Amino acid sequence: MTNLTHKARQVFGHDIYATETTGVVIEAVEQQFARCSLTIGPGLRNAMGAVMGGVMFTLADLAFAAAANSICLEQDKPIAWVTTGSSIEFLSQPKDNTLIAETECIKQGRTSCLFLVHITDGQNRRVAVVTARGSYLGQ
Repeated sequence: MTNLTHKARQVFGHDIYATETTGVVIEAVEQQFARCSLTIGPGLRNAMGAVMGGVMFTLADLAFAAAANSICLEQDKPIAWVTTGSSIEFLSQPKDNTLIAETECIKQGRTSCLFLVHITDGQNRRVAVVTARGSYLGQ
């Protein structure tokens, strides 16, 4: 486990909804990159048995937060990047009980950033894409 991954797990472990309620696990964090996963249990499904859209959105949001704040974590500064807008496109339902989110940094400047978050299932089939915009709040 990299030092950034360890720091991200410590900091974002305080995000109780994502990490405990939903069960998102931060797998890896590098500069401007994060990979998070979760196992889909019965409590994360809707009345039709499909994965709740909010579950996928939560997974993507935590991956974005870890990736965007990787610079702060690397410099041992408090996290300061926040989501200012996101959109999600649902492409298909997962074929198994695993969801994986990986970030792609499009641009991260001094005060704003744009990331894509690709969500796949455990068979590497794309199930959703999230566009996440963020702002730097400073210290």
